[in-house]
Amino acid sequence: MTTGGQDPNQNPEDGKQFPPQDPYGQQGTPPPGSYPPPAGPPQGGNYPPPGGYPPPPPGGNYPPPGGNYPPPGGYPPPPGGGNFPPPPANDYGSGFGGPQLSVGAAITYGWNKFKDNALVWIGISIIAFLIAGLIQGAFNGFDYTNTEFSALSIVGGLVTAVVGYIIQAAFLRGALSELDGIKPAFGTFFQFTNIGAVVLGGFLVAVATYVGLALCIIPGIIAGFLLYYTLTFIVDKNQDAISGIKSSYALTSSNVGTLILLALALIGINIVGALLCGIGLLVTAPVALIASTYAYRVLTGGHVAA
Repeated sequence: MTTGGQDPNQNPEDGKQFPPQDPYGQQGTPPPGSYPPPAGPPQGGNYPPPGGYPPPPPGGNYPPPGGNYPPPGGYPPPPGGGNFPPPPANDYGSGFGGPQLSVGAAITYGWNKFKDNALVWIGISIIAFLIAGLIQGAFNGFDYTNTEFSALSIVGGLVTAVVGYIIQAAFLRGALSELDGIKPAFGTFFQFTNIGAVVLGGFLVAVATYVGLALCIIPGIIAGFLLYYTLTFIVDKNQDAISGIKSSYALTSSNVGTLILLALALIGINIVGALLCGIGLLVTAPVALIASTYAYRVLTGGHVAA
């Protein structure tokens, strides 16, 4: 018991002060704000900010990742500034390191162009055959067994020769059109204007060949070979007769070996065509003509359409 105003925490016997008792008891609750601060680092320490990572450098200048990789888009340009040469055209062997001529390539080219326009080539061949037959028959009474010379037969021969040169030039015009990449129609074969040069050139070549044939045959074969491209130069380059002869001689004499092989091959396929009752010539003759014209364009560096 306590009496009067005596402090309950004071021992009455000796006057000593006891520690104050818990005024709230075991289940008491301290007043708000009386909790001790939570455990943590001492105040004022130089700790890094949350996350523990150093701040990024200013301006986003992050160092590059490890490894010697070039920066994006920093690859060196290709050699030569990217000016790669275009792929070679499908020109069957020409244009690779200068003019080249392959016999197999020429015949293959002639066959491919013929079969892609076969009806026109066969049709124009039949027309040419009929025209030549009618002209010759008109001067000998359609008696093809008559070999007697007369004024009428001589005139008939000259007319047949002139028409033959024009027909040959017409076929060359069609072959050159194939080399230009244009399928010839029937009207295409007669799209040339230098008929006078064609007739004169054909006549001069025929004279040189026949004179050579009279001189032991071989000179005539040589003349026919060397002057073979006379009409081709006249039709394609619009040359006169003499210039066509000179151009043909220069071309063939500079490529004798390859052109002889081509000539033998083309003669061979025409013999095969003739053996098929002559009907095979409707195929082999145009193929041979396109192949020989292909050789002319390749050797002169002219255009060769695929």
